[in-house]
Formats: sequence, C-alpha cells, structure tokens
Amino acid sequence: MRLKTVLAIATASVMLPTAAFATNGYFSHGYGTINKGMAGAGTALSQDSIAAATNPAGMAFVGDRIDGGLELFSPRREYSVEGGPSGQPPQGTFYLQPGTYKSDSNVFAIPHFGINHQLDDRNTVGVSVFANGGMNTDYSGEKGGPFYGGDTGVNLEQLFIAPTWTWKFSDNQAFGFSPVIAYQRFEAKGLQKFAPFSSDPDALSNNGTDDAWGYGFQIGWQGQITEHLRGGLSWRNILEMNEFDKYRGLFAEQGDFDIPQMFNAGLAWSGIEDHWIVLDVQRIEYSDINSVGNPMMPLTPGSLGTDQGPGFGWNDMTIVKLGWQWQQTPAQAWRAGVSYGEQPISEDNVLFNVLAPGVQEWHFTGGFTRTLSNGLEVSGMAFYSPEKSVKGENPLGPGQDIELSMHQFGVSASLGWRY
Repeated sequence: MRLKTVLAIATASVMLPTAAFATNGYFSHGYGTINKGMAGAGTALSQDSIAAATNPAGMAFVGDRIDGGLELFSPRREYSVEGGPSGQPPQGTFYLQPGTYKSDSNVFAIPHFGINHQLDDRNTVGVSVFANGGMNTDYSGEKGGPFYGGDTGVNLEQLFIAPTWTWKFSDNQAFGFSPVIAYQRFEAKGLQKFAPFSSDPDALSNNGTDDAWGYGFQIGWQGQITEHLRGGLSWRNILEMNEFDKYRGLFAEQGDFDIPQMFNAGLAWSGIEDHWIVLDVQRIEYSDINSVGNPMMPLTPGSLGTDQGPGFGWNDMTIVKLGWQWQQTPAQAWRAGVSYGEQPISEDNVLFNVLAPGVQEWHFTGGFTRTLSNGLEVSGMAFYSPEKSVKGENPLGPGQDIELSMHQFGVSASLGWRY
C-alpha cells in the first residue's frame, strides 16, 4: 500500500503543468538532482531511484529508496532579424519584421520522482517518473508577431513513467528492463499565415492543447569491469506515440510526433580514494522522426502535415559528459560536471526554429548531497549553459538573415530516503 500511495502521488505531481525548453535539443542534460550535478553522466554509476531514466540496470545498485525533487529552470530565448526588401516584398516570399525579439515565460518548474525496492539479493523492482520540457516559446503579438499571426509560440511537454525490473546475474553485474509509458501534450499558436502550405489548414494553429500517449522500452547493463572501473550501456527504442490530431496540418505524417531513440554508454573510475570520475557518451537520433528531422525546405503548397512533409530539420546529437564526485566525509559529497554536444539546427533551418531554438551545446554543473539522520539525504544542483547562436538566411526571404540565440541556467533540490 505504501508503494502504491507514493507512486500515485508522484505520477499526479509530475503531470501538473510544466513547460521548459530542455537542453540537448529537447532532452534534458540529465535526470534527477544527483545525475544533473555531474552534467548527466551516470550510465555506469547510479545513485538514486531516478536511475532508470539513464540506465535501468542502475536500479540494481541503489537499494531500497524513495527520491523526489524539483528543478527551477530558466531558458532565455531570442531571435534577431536583419535585412529585407526596401519596398513591397516580391510575390511568394515571406519576410519577417527586422529587430530582436525575446520569448516570454522564462522560469519553469520540472519535478521528478522515483522509488526502488530490493526483492531479494538478485532482483529489484521500482519506477522512475521524470519529465522533459521542450520546444517552448512565447513571443508577443506586437508588430503582428513573428509570423504575422499575433501572439506566437509552441509548447511541448513530455512525461515518462518507467517501471523497472533488474536482475543481478552475478554479484557485480546487472541487467535492467523498463517498459516506458510516455505522455505528451502540444500547443501551437500564431502560425495561421502558413495555411497555404498546410495539407489541413484547420489543424495547423490555434487549436488549443492536444495530448497523446505512447509506449516503448529501455534496456541496460551496468557492472564492475575491474577493481576501480565500472561500465554501463543502455538503449531506449523509438517511443511510438499517438498523433496530435489537432495539429495534423502542421507535423509530418498527419500529426505524428514519436520520441526518438537514445543510446547511452559510460565508464566510472574510482582509482583515487573517495573520488569518482564519470564519462558518458549519449546519442539522440532526432533524424528518425520526420516531424523533427525532415528539413523545412522545400515548403510547397499543401506540404505541411504530409507523410514526408517539412519539419524542423534537426540533426542527430552526440553528447559527451564528464562528471566528478568527491566523498569528502561519509555524510558529505560534492559534484561537478561539463558536457558538450553540437547543437542540432543547421543554418538552412532557422525560420521554423524561431519556434524551437534548441541551440545549446555546453553545460557546466555543480552539486552536493548531505546525508542526514534516519536514512534521509538532501541534494542540490546548479547548472549554466552559456549563450549559443546559429545564423542563416530566411529560406522564404532572400537577403534576410535570422539569428537564433539562447542561454540557460537552473537549480534543483531533492530529498532521498533509504528505507
């Protein structure tokens, strides 16, 4: 009963309205306060019950525990437009208003929860509940808005529930499996001027929030390689989602918006007493998802929403994460981390990505955990992602340049209880 109550509360809390623009494209740079404190590195070193978000096998090594936390996340997004025709725009072009425009809504709350239970020496069961924001922008309708449709923006939110079973096939080696249940919701506004390009103009913009459920799975291995070296691998398949029917005239494949597959590989080294050095490589396959990976051009009449319709033109991302942890005392641990991944937006796809300027590359993080009495611990994390920009020509407005920019920072706190 206690497990059911905690899971119900956790799931209900995560499904409260949240929105943010995540950091590696629209994926977070890590999951859980402890993991984020090392820039998301942790495929080979799991320390809380949010571990299944990175590697399900890691739940085999965290014991009986419950974790819950909240991140306050602040992405600062803007775009700038330079150039344009001096007189009446030529027929068939689509020029934006010159100037610099900032997205509103700059602070968001993103929760996470987890619970893990040791069944016996070999098996555990648990669940990790975590969230992505993503592709959130909110531009004022002043001067007609970015696309002359008034207040303009998109909002994508994603929730993941990962029930997890692990099996230790030897004392220091484990396999983990998570069936992943995904929920997402989306809204777009201010895109009416693209109606001539849509296969279904009534399902293009300003239709309120639509939602979709989907499913998939994640598998992983984690274990000891040598006395001081641990390893980990995980793979999550494409999460097959129901279509956004209210936006079938916007997204390719009549509103399809599946969640891309993801690979993680990591090492964790403890050759210096009381220290861990953790290295991860992550791969996110955005190009597999037509609505995200298809290029914007050619944008032709009636092409938006078709099977091979235009998308945001995002490339796949490979992210390298390096983390450090120092166990200063049995009760006090300190963390730091840095990650880098080349941002996914090419200069040829800047126009649509005014809505989704996922251009971040570097992330710098720090964190701590303080162990209190009765199995209770408190953790904190802060991160900063410096400004990154990408600039390209407006493909529908020759001679006009569009520059997308963003920087981010955030803080997170969580409680863990070993029961």
